[in-house]
Amino acid sequence: MTAQPVSSPSLWPAAHTQDARRPRSLQRQLGASDTVCERRAAYILSGAERTDTSDKRAAILGTYLHEGLLGSARTEYGWLVETSVADDTIRGHVDAVHLDAPTAARLPKRLRPTTPAQVTTVEDVKTKSTFLWDKVVRYGATAAEIRQVYLYADLLRTVGWVDKYGQKPLARLGPIDVRRIRFRFVNRDNGAEHVQEFDFDRAEATRARWWVQRVMEYESPEEASRSFDGPGLDAICDNCPFRTPCWGEPKTPGAAVQTVLVHNDADREAALAEYVRGHEMENEGKRIKARVRKKLDDSPAGIYGLNQLAWTGGNAVQEVDREAMIDVFDVLGVPVPEKTGADFERMETVMKEAGIAIPMRNAAKKTPRAIRVTAVPK
Repeated sequence: MTAQPVSSPSLWPAAHTQDARRPRSLQRQLGASDTVCERRAAYILSGAERTDTSDKRAAILGTYLHEGLLGSARTEYGWLVETSVADDTIRGHVDAVHLDAPTAARLPKRLRPTTPAQVTTVEDVKTKSTFLWDKVVRYGATAAEIRQVYLYADLLRTVGWVDKYGQKPLARLGPIDVRRIRFRFVNRDNGAEHVQEFDFDRAEATRARWWVQRVMEYESPEEASRSFDGPGLDAICDNCPFRTPCWGEPKTPGAAVQTVLVHNDADREAALAEYVRGHEMENEGKRIKARVRKKLDDSPAGIYGLNQLAWTGGNAVQEVDREAMIDVFDVLGVPVPEKTGADFERMETVMKEAGIAIPMRNAAKKTPRAIRVTAVPK
C-alpha cells in the first residue's frame, strides 16, 4: 500500500462546498428544523445574515446516510420521501409520509406505496452517534425534535403539499388527515434502529404553532431566549450560523463566551449559588450510584424491566511465569543470568532476542470490574 500523495486534495472541502449549495442551506424562510432554538428562529425571521461557519463533517455524513436510506426506501417500498410542505410562516421537507389505503388510491400508481399504512403517518428519520444512543433509546425524541415533526404534520393537515414540480399530484390531494407520528433513529456507527411512534395530538401541534407565533412577535432577535448553554457546551451552538451575533465576544480575550452573561456582583452571586446547587446534585448522584453498585455486586447480567445490566472487567491479569522461565533455560542448557539471584529482566531479554515465547500465567488479582447499565431497546 502506498501513502497518499501530498498533492492529493481532501474530500471535505468539496463536501462542505456542495453542502453550502443545498437548497436547505440557502433557504431564508424559517424551516421547521430551525425551531430547535428560539433565538436562532428569531434571527432567521428577522432576515439576519448568517455570520458563522463550522466544521460540518459529522452532519454531512449524517445527511449522506439519511439520503441513502430514504432513497432506498423510496425505490424498494414506494415511500413518499423528502417532500415539501409550507405556508406563509414556515416551510420544511418531510422525511417520509406513509399514506393510508384510501388516500394512496387517489394518487397515480407510480406514487402509491407498496404497502399502505393503516393510518396516514408522518415519519422523521434521525441519525445519532453511539455516544447518544442510550439516551435516544431511553428517552426518545427531544422536545425540539417533537416540535419539528408536529409542524410538518400540521402543515400537511392544514395546507397539504406544496404545489411545485415533482409533487403536483400530491398537492392536488389537499390537506391530509395525519393520524400518527413516527421517529426512526438510526445509529450511524453500527446501523442499529430504534422506532418511537405515537398518535397525532392536536394540542401538541397547537403548542408547536404557538412557539413559532411567539418568536414572530419579537421586535428583535435579542428578545428571544437562548435555548442552549452556548459554544463549547452545546453542539447546536457550536454549529449555529448566528453564533457571533447571539453570544458576541468575551470582554477578556481567551475567556469563555458565557462570561457575557455576568454583568455585576448580583450575577456572580446567582452564578455561585447555581454552581453550589449543581455540586450538591452531582454529589447526590454519585452517592446513589455508589450505593446501588454495591447492591448489585453479585447480580448476574441480564434485562431487568427497562434496563439491561452488564459487567465489564473482572478478568485474570497475566503475569510472567518465572518458574516456567527457569525451566526453559534448564531444558536448553543455558545458564540462568544472575544478579543477587535470578535476573528475570535479563532472562526476558535473552528469550525475546532468541525468539522464544515468554511463559505467562494468570495472576491472583483480576482487572477492575465495572457496571454498565443501558436502556432495553423497544
